[in-house]
Amino acid sequence: MSLLSVEDALDRILRSANPPQLGELVGLNDGLGRVLSQDIPARVTHPAFDNSAMDGYAVRHDDIATIGAEVTVIGQSAAGHGFKGELKPGEAVRIFTGAPVPSGADTVIIQEDTERLPGNRVRTKFVPGKGRHIRAAGQDFTAGEAALSAGDVLDAGRLTLAAGMNHASLPVFRRPRVAILATGDELLPPGSAPGDDQIIASNSFGVAAIARENGAEAIDLGIASDESDAIAAKIAQARAADADVIVTLGGASVGDHDLVQSTLLACGMTLDFWRIAMRPGKPLMVGQLGTATVLGLPGNPVSSLVCSLLFLEPLLRKLARLPGRERMATARLASPLPANDLRQDYVRARLSRADDGSLIAHPFSRQDSSMMKVFAQSDCLIVRAPFAPEAPAGGACDILRLR
Repeated sequence: MSLLSVEDALDRILRSANPPQLGELVGLNDGLGRVLSQDIPARVTHPAFDNSAMDGYAVRHDDIATIGAEVTVIGQSAAGHGFKGELKPGEAVRIFTGAPVPSGADTVIIQEDTERLPGNRVRTKFVPGKGRHIRAAGQDFTAGEAALSAGDVLDAGRLTLAAGMNHASLPVFRRPRVAILATGDELLPPGSAPGDDQIIASNSFGVAAIARENGAEAIDLGIASDESDAIAAKIAQARAADADVIVTLGGASVGDHDLVQSTLLACGMTLDFWRIAMRPGKPLMVGQLGTATVLGLPGNPVSSLVCSLLFLEPLLRKLARLPGRERMATARLASPLPANDLRQDYVRARLSRADDGSLIAHPFSRQDSSMMKVFAQSDCLIVRAPFAPEAPAGGACDILRLR
């Protein structure tokens, strides 16, 4: 099987991705980032009544048509405690922001534009326009109006609107489920005391973070030893959890100790491809197991993270019905890079700003795919196309932003 380009690999992964159709109800406090599965009609009208936008006096405009006009204050209207009577000619009601506008009033004059006089009298120092500083009932939305639509991603503004429409919970699509399985006899969970020939398993935590950042539920299947039965048992757990995506870490190649691919094939997986023309991350396996997409990521930490950003992230955003994330940008190289070979290269680099505000990419001198610290210190990946010629310092380069 020949090496696929990154673009062709991503296209094949996304082509068969079908978002989950099932929905669920979530409370407002759990709604952030979720996608509405239905239109949401308002249960109330907002504002429910004409109310004041300012502190001042509710008046009849005819009574204050000239500067120096005087009216008599007969009561007050506060939020939650409206004035119950009706204004007659020559009368005013002291009113506060958000309070109901009394019957008979058609304008609010702000307190700064008035002068208090003895005997509950007020004199005007300015003539506002008729209807000024009154929020009309229903000017925001009315009962029955679908102010939120299916497919909307819930953010701070939309959750505020939903609450204002008197909804305590909302119908949303189920999150895509990602089952993550690390494989290898050498792996131990963090917090363990590694013995000879053992290392701490780290990849699954970064991959799970990427999954959660992109609207998915991450299911940690733990670590499977390099035995077909152990791997098959974990795959069965993923299927029982109704995972939409199964991510394996390590063991997806075809070496004597790489049993993931053969075990998945024995479990019924249809293999699509397993090698990509990229660095790091060449041995990426992609297949279909029932309704689940299988991504077999390389075992090196940086390789698994780069592949997750390039392939898992867009897959999950499609499954979660979220808009695509734009990570690409342009920078200038701080130091030269050599000519590239047949694989698309993703060079770890940090970023700085030039005096003119443009981005400058500083590639790290060491690019080994096992080096977690370098990746953690990187702000971007410099993208080098296959067979790209030598790139001089100061030249433009494409970058994939990590943060």
